[in-house]
Amino acid sequence: MIQEITDMKLGIIYSPESTGFRLWAPGAEAVSLMLYEDEGKYDSSGMVQDHHGGIEVTMNMQDQGVWSAAVSGDLSGKFYMYKIYRENGRFNYAVDPYAAAVSANGCRGAIVNPVLCCPEGWENDQRPPFVQPTDAVLYELHVRDFSISPDSGMRYKGKFKAFTECGLRDEFGNSLGIDHLVELGITHVHLLPIFDFKTVNELTSSPVWDAEGEYNWGYDPQHYNVPEGSYATDPRKPEVRITECKEMIQALHQKGIRVIMDVVYNHTYTVEDGPFEQVVPGYFYRRDSSGRLSNGSGVGNELASEKPMVRKYIKDSLRYWAEEYHIDGFRFDLMALIDVETITEIVQELRCEVDPGLLIYGEPWTGGDSPLQNKTFKGTQRGKGFAVFNDHFRHAIKGDNDGGGKGFATGETWYEGAVAEGMLGSIHDFALEASETVNYVTVHDNLNLWDKVMISMGKWHEAGFIHMENGRPADGAYIVEKVTAADPYRTIQVQDALASEAVKRCLLANGIVLLSQGIPLIHAGDEFLRSKFGDHNSYRSGDAVNAIPWSLKQRFKEVHAYYCGLISLRRNHPAFRMNSREQIERHMEIIRCSDQVVAYRLSDCANGDPWKQIVVIVNGNLQASKVELPPTPYSWNIVVNERLAGNEIISTTDHADVTVPGLSLMVLYEDHDRLKQNLVKVQVEYERTDHQYSGWNLWVWGTGVKDGRIDFTHMEKGRAQAVIYAAADVEKIGCIVRLNDWEAREWEQDRYIIVPDHRQTVQVKVSSGKESALSDVITGKAS
Repeated sequence: MIQEITDMKLGIIYSPESTGFRLWAPGAEAVSLMLYEDEGKYDSSGMVQDHHGGIEVTMNMQDQGVWSAAVSGDLSGKFYMYKIYRENGRFNYAVDPYAAAVSANGCRGAIVNPVLCCPEGWENDQRPPFVQPTDAVLYELHVRDFSISPDSGMRYKGKFKAFTECGLRDEFGNSLGIDHLVELGITHVHLLPIFDFKTVNELTSSPVWDAEGEYNWGYDPQHYNVPEGSYATDPRKPEVRITECKEMIQALHQKGIRVIMDVVYNHTYTVEDGPFEQVVPGYFYRRDSSGRLSNGSGVGNELASEKPMVRKYIKDSLRYWAEEYHIDGFRFDLMALIDVETITEIVQELRCEVDPGLLIYGEPWTGGDSPLQNKTFKGTQRGKGFAVFNDHFRHAIKGDNDGGGKGFATGETWYEGAVAEGMLGSIHDFALEASETVNYVTVHDNLNLWDKVMISMGKWHEAGFIHMENGRPADGAYIVEKVTAADPYRTIQVQDALASEAVKRCLLANGIVLLSQGIPLIHAGDEFLRSKFGDHNSYRSGDAVNAIPWSLKQRFKEVHAYYCGLISLRRNHPAFRMNSREQIERHMEIIRCSDQVVAYRLSDCANGDPWKQIVVIVNGNLQASKVELPPTPYSWNIVVNERLAGNEIISTTDHADVTVPGLSLMVLYEDHDRLKQNLVKVQVEYERTDHQYSGWNLWVWGTGVKDGRIDFTHMEKGRAQAVIYAAADVEKIGCIVRLNDWEAREWEQDRYIIVPDHRQTVQVKVSSGKESALSDVITGKAS
């Protein structure tokens, strides 16, 4: 019977005087600690197969299945394994699942002095201030992709230390590297897995651009509590990868950027030689009703998070990264394969005991069928303090992931409702609060944004995209030849990128994300139209496909400036970052949702915003669309149009409606320091034969100034009189004469006051009971 619970701290407990070792291995007959002076002898594949020759220290069995030993003296610099004995004298060697340091390729655990694994000033590292989840702007990034391109300007290409390089600029003066991230304005860098993963040989990983070299995104876990060695300048020195990972985090924190770590606790790369099976056979992995390994991950195994010691391991590991490495949040790969109870405990404990500002979110789906009962699907996050990726919104904006299927931004005509729902923070879909939805269009997997748009427009062949299989061109050609022959940007005018239809669709797609309630996430390189040459699954495709080409920043600087402007607008105006359902329902209203146009209004200084009233319009049509603006006596300032975005006024309009160019965004705010000019004054006289005017009033619409109830303010010559003001471009005003709140009304049909061109005043006489009362318009003198 496996003893499934212990509160003991597992792993090693180091001090210069002695080191303690603890391993949970309840099924073992005996366990020995093996100590080594070196990392062992590597074979041609970069692995150490022979673990004989170490000093063997007998471990003692304690309560709850824990084996322990303590060794006197300073063991820093030594390596260790566990030798686990089974029945009949059989044994195997295993690396400590709780290892916090390892040799190259993770072949042995390493003992390090933590003091020697901290960069200068690490004790003073502070998380940048952060208030609520919806304040975040996430930027998903792969460590190697960030710096490996020859034009990155960075010295430490492909390494953690690349993030420490400041002040870099290209020949045109454009900022590069970490300074680019600051300029863009994002709040969090979401790093693809940075723990030790299996399929890149750390001893041979290239520190320079390698078109077809060994590459991986990192979703193949090996040692969960150790940084990946291929990102270190010297993977053979265990302290180096730890120190340099911390240097990266410290550098980002110093620039005001928090760090999200992508974590993969749903599966391991393999089972038999993975981190758990050699220690506790048959325990850590989920199985189906036939006793076979379940495959909800799609890669052959699932970790059984619902089991107490698996849950403990996941929570211990996350806490270690949050405390030791100052990580600011976690994104869970295939979060649905982790049970809701485990996720809920993770959120509660990390937020209460480490940092209340930690962001926690993940993919609320699986990669296949799983026997797990309480999966963390969309909806299970309601009220629990974590967020999920919003694939409903993603699909509505772009269409399918890897093909030519279209959404709102890529040309489909019936997604207005789904886009409007997403812009409301999905609070009428699956989310209780806007802080529970991560809004995005594309990330590392599937087609990236530029490629998706081009394919949806039927431009595969024109762009020279490449059919890839297992990281190589399907036709067997060299990838460099294919990439060199491709021209993803052939459709863009050299001098005016923003005139391109494909560029407009890209800006529309991520513009919707950045102007919606919820947590926005953009994929690295979207801000200058990065392409992966049509590769929808580039997890092992090498630098030729994956490296971020920094030269694109100069080539598409107008696109980059537009992204900067949208992010700045969002960060400077809390109206776009409401957190609660109550706030959104009180302050946000959809004012148009038809004919490939979605528009909403933010009113009454939403979330404490200095702008009292804001209107956002997204036009998915190829042609311009006219959109009626909410009535106000004040002018509208436009801060986002088809070419510019930000907080500064681009132009001002006094009109009752606005024309939004095709495939574009527009953001306007009400200027309370400026009244509309050239208003039309409409004087209405109402005459009743019974002279009973008490309670009668006007109901008007389409004025562009003030709609709704207009009271008669005085009497003259037995008639009630009222004044309506209309914007200068208004052609007609809807009008009903009614008693109180619709107790009675004149006329069965709605009536309209026609406003002649170039008139400053209009006079209208209305008589009770006359259906044609508004058919003849009496106009005053011209202005």
